[in-house]
Amino acid sequence: MVATRSNGKHNGHVNGHAGLEPGRIFSREPQLAEASALGRPAPSPLVLAQGYRPAGKLTGKVAIITGADSDLGRAVAQAYAREGADVAILYYEDDAVANDARQAVEDAGRRAVTIRGDVADEAFCRSAVEQVERELGRIDILVSNAAVQVPNADVLTLRAAQLERTFRVNVFGYLFMVQACLPRMAPGGAIIATGSETGIFGSDRLPDYSATQGAVHALTRSLAQQLQPRGIRVNAIAAGLPSEQPESGDTLSAAGHAPNRGGSRQPEDLAPAYVFLASNADSRCITGQVLTELETGAI
Repeated sequence: MVATRSNGKHNGHVNGHAGLEPGRIFSREPQLAEASALGRPAPSPLVLAQGYRPAGKLTGKVAIITGADSDLGRAVAQAYAREGADVAILYYEDDAVANDARQAVEDAGRRAVTIRGDVADEAFCRSAVEQVERELGRIDILVSNAAVQVPNADVLTLRAAQLERTFRVNVFGYLFMVQACLPRMAPGGAIIATGSETGIFGSDRLPDYSATQGAVHALTRSLAQQLQPRGIRVNAIAAGLPSEQPESGDTLSAAGHAPNRGGSRQPEDLAPAYVFLASNADSRCITGQVLTELETGAI
């Protein structure tokens, strides 16, 4: 585990879910995958949400975001900081993007800590959460956004090692983080998982990943029932995001459908939904829900 700490007093500048080989955390941005498929320079994803108007909904809170070295994780970190939260940035391997996310939190005037490691490792999850509590003082919000995804169009070639790795990161990692955070969360806390359309519709290109996302959704609803007496809300966002390995020069959504080219969704477009589910002012009575993004015309 590699950890760095910031105190939120420095000025500077401002990347979960994907990977093309076991253990890699992937970028879930449609416009990046499409540009790569067509041999064009990838546009910079939008993460700042310039039109979003913060209202102090998370003032005094501390949030942990896994998979925070992704554009979606970075967008959520920025949104949380703008709403007044200190943020722990847990990430797998991209030091530069994680540091950008940390700097964005600092630029919003909040404290940040970056911790590198693998959520599939239960010991890492416990150690990281202990460090967050030690350095930021408390834990109010968990965003489970780390995952791996390896496209596979032939189930006969799906190996046990890939299947196990996908489940260990996407499902075990979610549960490990919940188990580590829960004893430190007071009533009013919130847990938010990043799910996927594939957990609802399935995908012929992503069978093991789709299975994990269905498990994430079911685990979310089960945890919501179990934790309701403790005053902890648990919800998920089933994002519609693409595979990074399109075929025939096209790009696919996480549900296995071509994305809507009328206007690609940006990471900044989803970040307010994570604020909504974290904020007791907005969603105090909402738990056990899977908020579904349907941009791909899958129905």
